Amino acid sequence: MAQFFAIHPSNPQQRLLDAVADIVRGGGLIVYPTDSCYALGCQLSDKSAAERLRRVRQTGKDHNFTLVCRDLSEIATYARVDNWAYRLIRGLTPGPYTFILRATGEVPKRLQHVKRRSIGIRVPDHAIAQGILKTLGAPIMSSTLILPGDDGPMTDATEIRARLERLVDGVVDGGSCGLDPTTVVDLSGGEAVVLRQGKGKAAFLGA
Repeated sequence: MAQFFAIHPSNPQQRLLDAVADIVRGGGLIVYPTDSCYALGCQLSDKSAAERLRRVRQTGKDHNFTLVCRDLSEIATYARVDNWAYRLIRGLTPGPYTFILRATGEVPKRLQHVKRRSIGIRVPDHAIAQGILKTLGAPIMSSTLILPGDDGPMTDATEIRARLERLVDGVVDGGSCGLDPTTVVDLSGGEAVVLRQGKGKAAFLGA
């Protein structure tokens, strides 16, 4: 049965952030709000939790997971970033963007794109997400909360709890996040290519 946490969206309670971080450290799977929509998240190194995330989403091996980081200082540890790409990322973060980059050896191969060996990286502009990351002291392996058969992301935490209470270990209610997922920009091939237009503006990239 999932624990349920009602956390203030702009001034999150530290004792609740501590509890959520403890779930992640213990190998748990959580639902948490971001600056685009709700997401599923788990510890990067926990194979069992990552497999549970795959089962909830029913994703294939070609699914690009996202590594949610607190700030840019963490990105170079997990992704290979050229200077031009770093400048672009710096100008768009924190914000509702996911950047596809070549993964380093710090990212388990099971979480990389099976053919391209890439990983999605993002830095959210959301107090709760940032609070969890700061408290945890590590990035979160994440995926947008879109359930099989649904047309879009779930946005109501009460409904999320009702549908997933036996599939996840914690649900963080931070209010409505909206329905638009992140804008996905592929930076792994030497130029910026918009793969998905979402909440983040991308007209300047030629989208």
